[in-house]
Amino acid sequence: MAGRSSKAAPKVAVLMGGASAERDVSLVTGRACAAALREAGYEVVELDAGPDLAVRLSEIAPDVCFNALHGRWGEDGCVQGLLEWLRIPYTHSGVLASALAMDKTRAKAAYRAAGLPVVDSLLAPRAEVMAGHLMTPPYVAKPNAEGSSVGVYIVARDANTPPQFGPEMPDEVMVEAYVPGRELTVSVMGDRATVVTEIHTAGWYDYHAKYAPGGSTHSCPAGLPDEIAAAAQDYALRAHRALGCRGLSRSDLRWDETRGLAGLFILETNTQPGMTPTSLSPEQAAAEGMSFPELCAWIVEDASCGR
Repeated sequence: MAGRSSKAAPKVAVLMGGASAERDVSLVTGRACAAALREAGYEVVELDAGPDLAVRLSEIAPDVCFNALHGRWGEDGCVQGLLEWLRIPYTHSGVLASALAMDKTRAKAAYRAAGLPVVDSLLAPRAEVMAGHLMTPPYVAKPNAEGSSVGVYIVARDANTPPQFGPEMPDEVMVEAYVPGRELTVSVMGDRATVVTEIHTAGWYDYHAKYAPGGSTHSCPAGLPDEIAAAAQDYALRAHRALGCRGLSRSDLRWDETRGLAGLFILETNTQPGMTPTSLSPEQAAAEGMSFPELCAWIVEDASCGR
């Protein structure tokens, strides 16, 4: 926790909740992390992040903020900028990396610059995407700047009409070529990649599959050829570095095994991975012998300003 004096029991403010579409997920993450940090010996204050966040933090005077927020404002650089202004050390990525990772189009530009394989995509107004196919099906339509698979639409190969969006879809939509195959994910802790997890679902790994009981199952570590597992880890680490991420991140990939290594693509990087004992990143850490309280403590000890 650079910039703070050491204490026997550092005070950690766990930021959770907030006002994004992912408020409920953030509350679950925050409460789980708060319990783990108490078990690890920290003094913990749980804080539902609202418009009075700066005032509340000034009153609490924490040694560090554990950012358990998801979605807009908590994951896109906004709360990170506030914490930089207040000079309170915080966890996970900083302002620029958070903003880049949340904007899928700009993240892809950073991936390309780093030589990483990405899926073809375009950006268009929602009305234009609903008016006609902008890409030959199959393709995926999703918000350009949201997390947790909010508002993901799969347009099948034989679809006669374009997707018709619900109210959750913002004005700016990414249309992305669909890659068949296996869903993979890799976390990065600081300067190293964890084991690879394969995610199994009945369909797309959407919001329901991520968070509903029984929505998905995981193979951790994934049963992959050594070449593919090593490449997935390499891509995740290079993506983490290309975006300038700090602390913990998790990158999602898709592998069309019929094409070998040429069928492996990086999709996006999550700078605020879900954090419950059964979430993907903690599961990967556990596979390498790190308990959930140990992982949360590692994240706190990595906290700083100027990220």
